Amino acid sequence: MKFATVRAGDAQLYGVIVEGGFIDLSDSFPQWSGLRDVIEADALSELAAASEKKPVSHPDGDFSYDLPIPEAARILCVGVNFPDRNAEYRDGSAQPKYMSLFPRFVSGFTGHGSNLVRPPENHTLDYEGEVAIVIGKGGRRIKPEDAYDHIAALTLCNEGTIRDWVRHAKFNVTQGKNWDNSGAMGPWLVPFTDAAQLDDARIVTRVNGEVRQDDVLSRMMFPIREEIAYISTFMTLQPGDIIVTGTPTGAGARFDPPRYLKPGDVVEIEVEGIGTLRNGIEDEVVS
Repeated sequence: MKFATVRAGDAQLYGVIVEGGFIDLSDSFPQWSGLRDVIEADALSELAAASEKKPVSHPDGDFSYDLPIPEAARILCVGVNFPDRNAEYRDGSAQPKYMSLFPRFVSGFTGHGSNLVRPPENHTLDYEGEVAIVIGKGGRRIKPEDAYDHIAALTLCNEGTIRDWVRHAKFNVTQGKNWDNSGAMGPWLVPFTDAAQLDDARIVTRVNGEVRQDDVLSRMMFPIREEIAYISTFMTLQPGDIIVTGTPTGAGARFDPPRYLKPGDVVEIEVEGIGTLRNGIEDEVVS
């Protein structure tokens, strides 16, 4: 089942993606303003059941994709989480004891099918293909063995980065990670039902059809169970929180010379069982 948030005209709607289009369920469940509320109510199964009785309300082409959870309050990203990615930094460092974390905000993302925006201030826009998990059951100090019980759904993320701006300060990368519409998330949410969805997942990133990143989540230095356990040590996770779990080696900055994104490029991030997130690139129009 594919749960999505879309835009049709001036309306933002949530519902289910099926062959041929989108089934709007927003009016059927007025008690929930969006998929974050649905997840907090543990009601994805209710949406799924309701969709079986409804026809397509918006055929393909009559809507555009928004972020799956545009009202997400907290998005935490795990950095440098594959061994080859750590080696890319060429600083001789061994696997770190603790994971690197940084926040991203909803304003930094666009939906599937929309263009990532390259700002005029700097053209080092880069891609990072990642799996994102959506917390369904909140909690504090969650044990690794219990962590998967707290996941409601999975989606994909292009954690787009303005590379030069992550070097503006010594200890943080927030500036380079939060340019408006520099990343993407989607296309939809897939319910998390089986550990194999993550443990056996292979993530592939293509730029203009060329494979740039290709790895399996089982090679993460900090597995997703540990991410949930570590993050929930210092903050209470809440339904609708998103954790972007880390990208493999192969980002554009690590080529010699670097291969940054430019207008006209198309980036695809694919994980079997979740889907394909696809975005073009455009330059920001500044008046």
